[in-house]
Amino acid sequence: MDIRRVVDGQRERRAFRVRKRVRGTTERPRLCVYRSLQNFGCQVIDDTTGRTIVSVTSRDKDLRSEVGYGGNCEAAKKLGKILAERAIKAGIKQVAMDRGSCKYHGRVAAFADAAREAGLEF
Repeated sequence: MDIRRVVDGQRERRAFRVRKRVRGTTERPRLCVYRSLQNFGCQVIDDTTGRTIVSVTSRDKDLRSEVGYGGNCEAAKKLGKILAERAIKAGIKQVAMDRGSCKYHGRVAAFADAAREAGLEF
């Protein structure tokens, strides 16, 4: 048995467990978090229309110099602040947090705390 298949299956189950409880609406879109070893990204998604409203990632060319290495808590804090500013500019103040298959600690928690401090409610 391949260990990667087992880990991927566990990750998918965790993500579906969170996703079945969290739905994004027009008034309160879903804030989806993506975390890899070297990068961090997030999107604000309206699930009723299936449209991404705002997105930020450490791979964006205009943010790469500001964020630097995307695999640490400092980058997650900067991205949380940037995402909150962009979301408020787009008229979004409340979101539903979708952590996906990630635990709510480390980079994910740092991102969420920075987004809350910048004005997003969730």
